[in-house]
Amino acid sequence: MVIDDENFQDEHESPDFIDDESVENELYEHHRIVSDRKQGLIRIDKFLMTRIENSSRNKIQQAAKAGNILVNGEAVKQNYRVKPLDVISVVMAHPPRVTDVLPEYLPLNIVYEDDHLMVINKPAGMVVHPGHGNYTGTMLNALVWHFRNTPHNNQEAMPLLVHRIDKDTSGIILVAKTEEAQTRLAKNFFDHTIERTYQAIVWGTPRENEGTISGHVGRNLSNRLVMAVFPDGDHGKHAVTHFKVLRSFSYVSLIECRLETGRTHQIRAHMKYLGHPLFSDERYGGSHILKGTTSGTYKKFVENCFSILPRQALHAKSLGFVHPVNGKKMLFDSELPADMAEVLQKWEVYISGRP
Repeated sequence: MVIDDENFQDEHESPDFIDDESVENELYEHHRIVSDRKQGLIRIDKFLMTRIENSSRNKIQQAAKAGNILVNGEAVKQNYRVKPLDVISVVMAHPPRVTDVLPEYLPLNIVYEDDHLMVINKPAGMVVHPGHGNYTGTMLNALVWHFRNTPHNNQEAMPLLVHRIDKDTSGIILVAKTEEAQTRLAKNFFDHTIERTYQAIVWGTPRENEGTISGHVGRNLSNRLVMAVFPDGDHGKHAVTHFKVLRSFSYVSLIECRLETGRTHQIRAHMKYLGHPLFSDERYGGSHILKGTTSGTYKKFVENCFSILPRQALHAKSLGFVHPVNGKKMLFDSELPADMAEVLQKWEVYISGRP
Protein backbone atom coordinates (compact mmCIF):
# COMPACT_ATOMS: atom_id res chain seq x y z
CA MET A 1 0.00 0.00 0.00
CA VAL A 2 1.26 3.49 -0.88
CA ILE A 3 0.14 6.52 1.13
CA ASP A 4 0.90 10.08 0.06
CA ASP A 5 -0.54 12.48 2.64
CA GLU A 6 -0.56 16.23 2.04
CA ASN A 7 -1.85 17.37 5.39
CA PHE A 8 -2.23 20.89 6.64
CA GLN A 9 0.73 20.82 8.98
CA ASP A 10 3.14 19.47 6.39
CA GLU A 11 1.88 21.60 3.53
CA HIS A 12 1.90 24.93 5.25
CA GLU A 13 3.91 25.30 8.41
CA SER A 14 5.35 23.74 11.54
CA PRO A 15 4.82 25.04 15.09
CA ASP A 16 8.21 26.75 15.16
CA PHE A 17 7.40 28.71 12.03
CA ILE A 18 4.94 31.62 11.91
CA ASP A 19 2.39 32.07 14.72
CA ASP A 20 -0.25 29.37 14.30
CA GLU A 21 -2.92 31.94 13.51
CA SER A 22 -0.93 33.63 10.76
CA VAL A 23 -2.21 31.66 7.82
CA GLU A 24 -4.72 32.13 5.05
CA ASN A 25 -5.25 28.49 4.22
CA GLU A 26 -7.85 25.79 4.39
CA LEU A 27 -7.94 23.49 7.39
CA TYR A 28 -8.09 20.16 5.63
CA GLU A 29 -6.13 16.98 5.08
CA HIS A 30 -5.63 15.51 1.63
CA HIS A 31 -4.86 11.80 1.61
CA ARG A 32 -3.85 9.83 -1.48
CA ILE A 33 -3.83 6.06 -1.02
CA VAL A 34 -3.11 3.35 -3.59
CA SER A 35 -4.44 -0.07 -2.59
CA ASP A 36 -2.27 -3.17 -2.84
CA ARG A 37 -2.20 -5.48 -5.85
CA LYS A 38 -3.68 -8.23 -3.69
CA GLN A 39 -6.25 -6.05 -1.94
CA GLY A 40 -9.42 -7.97 -1.11
CA LEU A 41 -12.86 -6.44 -1.57
CA ILE A 42 -13.78 -4.29 1.45
CA ARG A 43 -16.09 -1.32 2.05
CA ILE A 44 -14.19 1.90 1.58
CA ASP A 45 -15.31 3.38 4.92
CA LYS A 46 -13.83 0.38 6.76
CA PHE A 47 -10.73 0.45 4.56
CA LEU A 48 -10.04 4.13 5.29
CA MET A 49 -10.56 3.80 9.03
CA THR A 50 -7.42 1.67 9.21
CA ARG A 51 -5.43 3.95 6.89
CA ILE A 52 -6.21 7.46 8.16
CA GLU A 53 -4.96 8.29 11.62
CA ASN A 54 -7.44 9.77 14.12
CA SER A 55 -10.36 9.27 11.73
CA SER A 56 -13.79 7.96 12.65
CA ARG A 57 -16.34 6.07 10.60
CA ASN A 58 -18.72 9.00 10.94
CA LYS A 59 -16.17 11.51 9.56
CA ILE A 60 -15.34 9.16 6.68
CA GLN A 61 -19.03 8.69 5.89
CA GLN A 62 -19.52 12.46 6.03
CA ALA A 63 -16.66 12.83 3.56
CA ALA A 64 -18.27 10.30 1.22
CA LYS A 65 -21.65 12.01 1.51
CA ALA A 66 -20.04 15.33 0.57
CA GLY A 67 -18.33 13.82 -2.49
CA ASN A 68 -14.91 14.12 -0.85
CA ILE A 69 -13.81 10.52 -1.49
CA LEU A 70 -12.65 9.84 -5.03
CA VAL A 71 -11.59 6.50 -6.46
CA ASN A 72 -9.70 6.75 -9.74
CA GLY A 73 -11.02 10.29 -10.10
CA GLU A 74 -14.70 9.52 -9.47
CA ALA A 75 -16.68 10.26 -6.31
CA VAL A 76 -17.89 7.10 -4.56
CA LYS A 77 -20.34 6.28 -1.77
CA GLN A 78 -19.37 4.86 1.59
CA ASN A 79 -20.33 1.31 0.57
CA TYR A 80 -17.98 1.24 -2.44
CA ARG A 81 -15.75 -1.84 -2.30
CA VAL A 82 -12.05 -1.19 -2.70
CA LYS A 83 -10.33 -3.13 -5.47
CA PRO A 84 -6.65 -3.86 -6.18
CA LEU A 85 -4.62 -0.79 -7.26
CA ASP A 86 -7.47 1.65 -6.68
CA VAL A 87 -6.19 5.24 -6.39
CA ILE A 88 -8.14 6.81 -3.53
CA SER A 89 -8.18 10.54 -2.77
CA VAL A 90 -9.79 11.87 0.40
CA VAL A 91 -10.34 15.42 1.61
CA MET A 92 -11.22 15.65 5.29
CA ALA A 93 -11.68 18.64 7.55
CA HIS A 94 -8.92 18.95 10.12
CA PRO A 95 -9.95 21.61 12.69
CA PRO A 96 -8.46 22.49 16.06
CA ARG A 97 -10.04 20.45 18.86
CA VAL A 98 -12.89 22.60 20.19
CA THR A 99 -13.01 20.56 23.41
CA ASP A 100 -9.63 22.04 24.36
CA VAL A 101 -10.75 25.66 23.87
CA LEU A 102 -11.85 27.71 26.87
CA PRO A 103 -15.03 29.78 26.38
CA GLU A 104 -14.54 33.54 26.67
CA TYR A 105 -17.00 36.36 26.27
CA LEU A 106 -15.54 38.54 23.52
CA PRO A 107 -17.41 40.80 21.07
CA LEU A 108 -18.11 39.16 17.71
CA ASN A 109 -19.45 40.83 14.59
CA ILE A 110 -21.70 38.03 13.31
CA VAL A 111 -22.78 38.96 9.79
CA TYR A 112 -24.90 35.84 9.18
CA GLU A 113 -25.88 32.69 11.03
CA ASP A 114 -28.13 29.71 10.36
CA ASP A 115 -28.26 26.11 11.57
CA HIS A 116 -25.27 25.12 9.44
CA LEU A 117 -22.79 27.98 9.32
CA MET A 118 -21.76 31.44 10.46
CA VAL A 119 -20.11 34.39 8.71
CA ILE A 120 -18.04 36.69 10.91
CA ASN A 121 -16.35 40.02 10.19
CA LYS A 122 -13.12 39.61 12.18
CA PRO A 123 -11.34 42.72 13.45
CA ALA A 124 -7.61 43.19 12.98
CA GLY A 125 -5.65 42.04 16.01
CA MET A 126 -7.84 39.05 16.82
CA VAL A 127 -6.19 35.64 16.50
CA VAL A 128 -8.46 33.08 14.82
CA HIS A 129 -7.77 30.12 17.10
CA PRO A 130 -5.52 29.20 20.03
CA GLY A 131 -1.95 28.27 19.28
CA HIS A 132 1.55 28.72 20.59
CA GLY A 133 1.56 31.90 22.69
CA ASN A 134 -2.13 32.61 22.04
CA TYR A 135 -4.29 30.37 24.19
CA THR A 136 -6.97 32.94 25.06
CA GLY A 137 -8.61 35.96 23.47
CA THR A 138 -9.08 34.26 20.09
CA MET A 139 -12.08 34.17 17.81
CA LEU A 140 -12.55 30.48 18.57
CA ASN A 141 -12.62 31.18 22.32
CA ALA A 142 -15.41 33.68 21.65
CA LEU A 143 -17.27 31.23 19.42
CA VAL A 144 -17.19 28.48 22.05
CA TRP A 145 -18.76 30.94 24.53
CA HIS A 146 -21.35 31.95 21.91
CA PHE A 147 -22.35 28.35 21.24
CA ARG A 148 -22.66 27.53 24.93
CA ASN A 149 -24.69 30.62 25.80
CA THR A 150 -26.90 31.12 22.74
CA PRO A 151 -29.89 28.86 21.95
CA HIS A 152 -29.40 26.69 18.85
CA ASN A 153 -31.88 24.48 17.03
CA ASN A 154 -29.16 21.86 16.78
CA GLN A 155 -27.83 21.18 20.27
CA GLU A 156 -24.84 19.34 18.83
CA ALA A 157 -23.70 22.36 16.82
CA MET A 158 -20.14 23.55 17.43
CA PRO A 159 -17.75 26.04 15.80
CA LEU A 160 -15.72 24.25 13.13
CA LEU A 161 -13.16 26.25 11.16
CA VAL A 162 -12.74 25.75 7.41
CA HIS A 163 -10.21 28.53 6.74
CA ARG A 164 -8.23 31.18 8.58
CA ILE A 165 -6.88 34.68 8.04
CA ASP A 166 -3.92 36.45 9.64
CA LYS A 167 -4.20 37.93 13.11
CA ASP A 168 -3.63 41.44 11.74
CA THR A 169 -5.81 40.99 8.66
CA SER A 170 -9.39 42.09 9.11
CA GLY A 171 -12.48 40.82 7.31
CA ILE A 172 -14.89 38.06 6.42
CA ILE A 173 -14.33 34.54 7.71
CA LEU A 174 -16.59 31.49 7.37
CA VAL A 175 -17.29 29.02 10.19
CA ALA A 176 -19.20 25.72 9.95
CA LYS A 177 -21.53 24.54 12.71
CA THR A 178 -21.85 20.87 11.76
CA GLU A 179 -19.45 18.24 10.47
CA GLU A 180 -21.51 17.89 7.29
CA ALA A 181 -21.25 21.60 6.53
CA GLN A 182 -17.56 21.67 7.42
CA THR A 183 -16.76 18.69 5.22
CA ARG A 184 -18.57 20.13 2.21
CA LEU A 185 -17.04 23.58 2.64
CA ALA A 186 -13.55 22.12 3.11
CA LYS A 187 -13.93 20.40 -0.26
CA ASN A 188 -14.96 23.70 -1.87
CA PHE A 189 -11.86 25.41 -0.49
CA PHE A 190 -9.72 22.49 -1.63
CA ASP A 191 -11.23 22.69 -5.14
CA HIS A 192 -10.76 26.50 -5.19
CA THR A 193 -14.47 27.10 -5.85
CA ILE A 194 -14.77 29.64 -3.01
CA GLU A 195 -14.73 33.26 -4.26
CA ARG A 196 -12.51 35.45 -2.10
CA THR A 197 -11.60 39.09 -2.63
CA TYR A 198 -9.28 41.21 -0.52
CA GLN A 199 -8.51 44.92 -0.59
CA ALA A 200 -5.04 46.17 0.22
CA ILE A 201 -3.06 49.38 0.27
CA VAL A 202 0.30 48.87 -1.43
CA TRP A 203 3.34 51.03 -2.03
CA GLY A 204 3.44 52.60 -5.49
CA THR A 205 1.22 51.71 -8.43
CA PRO A 206 1.55 48.48 -10.45
CA ARG A 207 2.50 49.05 -14.09
CA GLU A 208 -0.68 47.36 -15.28
CA ASN A 209 -4.11 48.22 -13.87
CA GLU A 210 -4.99 44.54 -13.82
CA GLY A 211 -2.86 41.44 -13.76
CA THR A 212 -2.13 37.98 -12.44
CA ILE A 213 0.76 36.92 -10.24
CA SER A 214 1.67 33.26 -10.63
CA GLY A 215 4.54 31.97 -8.58
CA HIS A 216 5.04 29.21 -6.03
CA VAL A 217 4.87 30.47 -2.46
CA GLY A 218 6.86 28.75 0.24
CA ARG A 219 8.97 29.34 3.31
CA ASN A 220 11.86 31.73 2.72
CA LEU A 221 15.02 29.62 2.62
CA SER A 222 16.99 32.11 4.73
CA ASN A 223 14.26 33.54 6.98
CA ARG A 224 11.69 31.19 8.47
CA LEU A 225 9.45 34.08 9.54
CA VAL A 226 8.43 35.06 6.02
CA MET A 227 7.23 33.41 2.86
CA ALA A 228 8.93 33.88 -0.51
CA VAL A 229 7.96 33.50 -4.15
CA PHE A 230 9.73 30.84 -6.24
CA PRO A 231 8.84 31.65 -9.88
CA ASP A 232 10.60 28.54 -11.19
CA GLY A 233 8.51 26.33 -8.94
CA ASP A 234 11.52 24.69 -7.31
CA HIS A 235 10.13 25.30 -3.82
CA GLY A 236 6.79 26.03 -2.21
CA LYS A 237 3.29 25.44 -3.55
CA HIS A 238 1.49 26.68 -6.65
CA ALA A 239 -0.12 30.08 -5.95
CA VAL A 240 -2.15 32.48 -8.11
CA THR A 241 -3.33 35.99 -7.20
CA HIS A 242 -5.38 38.20 -9.54
CA PHE A 243 -5.13 41.93 -8.80
CA LYS A 244 -6.79 45.14 -9.96
CA VAL A 245 -5.89 48.75 -9.13
CA LEU A 246 -8.96 50.47 -7.68
CA ARG A 247 -7.36 53.86 -6.94
CA SER A 248 -3.88 55.25 -7.37
CA PHE A 249 -2.55 57.92 -5.02
CA SER A 250 0.82 57.95 -6.80
CA TYR A 251 2.79 57.05 -3.67
CA VAL A 252 0.40 54.25 -2.68
CA SER A 253 -2.53 52.47 -4.32
CA LEU A 254 -5.69 50.71 -3.23
CA ILE A 255 -5.89 47.34 -4.97
CA GLU A 256 -8.29 44.42 -5.06
CA CYS A 257 -6.89 40.89 -4.94
CA ARG A 258 -8.83 37.79 -5.89
CA LEU A 259 -7.33 34.56 -4.62
CA GLU A 260 -7.27 31.51 -6.85
CA THR A 261 -5.27 29.60 -4.23
CA GLY A 262 -4.82 30.20 -0.50
CA ARG A 263 -1.20 29.88 0.56
CA THR A 264 0.25 31.29 3.76
CA HIS A 265 0.77 35.06 3.37
CA GLN A 266 0.05 34.70 -0.35
CA ILE A 267 -1.00 38.29 -1.07
CA ARG A 268 1.76 39.75 1.08
CA ALA A 269 4.45 37.63 -0.59
CA HIS A 270 3.09 38.09 -4.12
CA MET A 271 2.81 41.88 -3.85
CA LYS A 272 6.34 42.15 -2.47
CA TYR A 273 7.54 40.00 -5.38
CA LEU A 274 5.75 42.38 -7.76
CA GLY A 275 7.64 45.29 -6.18
CA HIS A 276 4.66 46.72 -4.30
CA PRO A 277 4.70 45.55 -0.65
CA LEU A 278 1.65 46.15 1.48
CA PHE A 279 1.65 49.50 3.26
CA SER A 280 2.76 49.20 6.92
CA ASP A 281 3.63 45.50 6.52
CA GLU A 282 6.71 45.23 8.73
CA ARG A 283 7.36 41.56 7.99
CA TYR A 284 7.44 42.10 4.22
CA GLY A 285 9.27 45.44 4.11
CA GLY A 286 6.33 47.82 3.84
CA SER A 287 6.73 49.62 7.18
CA HIS A 288 9.18 52.24 5.94
CA ILE A 289 9.01 54.78 3.13
CA LEU A 290 9.42 53.05 -0.23
CA LYS A 291 8.22 55.87 -2.49
CA GLY A 292 8.82 59.58 -2.01
CA THR A 293 11.28 61.56 0.10
CA THR A 294 12.48 60.24 3.43
CA SER A 295 12.54 63.62 5.16
CA GLY A 296 10.49 66.73 5.88
CA THR A 297 6.72 67.00 6.08
CA TYR A 298 6.21 63.99 3.81
CA LYS A 299 8.10 61.76 6.23
CA LYS A 300 5.99 63.04 9.14
CA PHE A 301 2.84 62.47 7.10
CA VAL A 302 3.76 58.84 6.33
CA GLU A 303 4.77 58.17 9.93
CA ASN A 304 1.38 59.50 11.03
CA CYS A 305 -0.29 57.07 8.61
CA PHE A 306 1.78 54.23 10.08
CA SER A 307 0.62 55.17 13.58
CA ILE A 308 -3.02 55.08 12.45
CA LEU A 309 -2.52 51.75 10.68
CA PRO A 310 0.16 49.82 12.62
CA ARG A 311 -0.46 46.57 10.71
CA GLN A 312 -0.43 45.29 7.16
CA ALA A 313 -3.08 47.15 5.14
CA LEU A 314 -5.09 44.06 4.19
CA HIS A 315 -8.81 43.35 4.49
CA ALA A 316 -10.73 40.20 3.51
CA LYS A 317 -13.57 42.09 1.86
CA SER A 318 -15.89 39.49 0.39
CA LEU A 319 -16.56 35.77 0.40
CA GLY A 320 -18.81 33.85 -1.99
CA PHE A 321 -19.76 30.19 -1.75
CA VAL A 322 -22.53 27.67 -2.33
CA HIS A 323 -24.42 26.82 0.84
CA PRO A 324 -23.33 23.31 1.85
CA VAL A 325 -26.88 22.13 2.63
CA ASN A 326 -29.46 24.05 0.58
CA GLY A 327 -27.23 24.75 -2.45
CA LYS A 328 -28.02 28.47 -2.44
CA LYS A 329 -25.39 30.85 -3.80
CA MET A 330 -24.25 33.17 -1.02
CA LEU A 331 -22.09 36.29 -1.12
CA PHE A 332 -21.01 38.41 1.82
CA ASP A 333 -19.27 41.77 1.58
CA SER A 334 -17.81 44.13 4.16
CA GLU A 335 -16.66 47.73 4.28
CA LEU A 336 -13.05 48.67 4.82
CA PRO A 337 -12.19 48.98 8.52
CA ALA A 338 -11.79 52.43 10.02
CA ASP A 339 -7.98 52.41 10.10
CA MET A 340 -7.60 51.64 6.39
CA ALA A 341 -10.38 54.06 5.43
CA GLU A 342 -8.78 56.88 7.44
CA VAL A 343 -5.36 56.34 5.88
CA LEU A 344 -6.85 56.33 2.37
CA GLN A 345 -8.65 59.58 3.14
CA LYS A 346 -5.40 61.14 4.32
CA TRP A 347 -3.62 60.12 1.12
CA GLU A 348 -6.46 61.55 -0.95
CA VAL A 349 -6.15 64.89 0.88
CA TYR A 350 -2.35 64.80 0.60
CA ILE A 351 -2.21 64.32 -3.17
CA SER A 352 -4.93 66.91 -3.74
CA GLY A 353 -2.68 69.55 -2.18
CA ARG A 354 -5.22 70.53 0.45
CA PRO A 355 -3.87 71.30 3.93
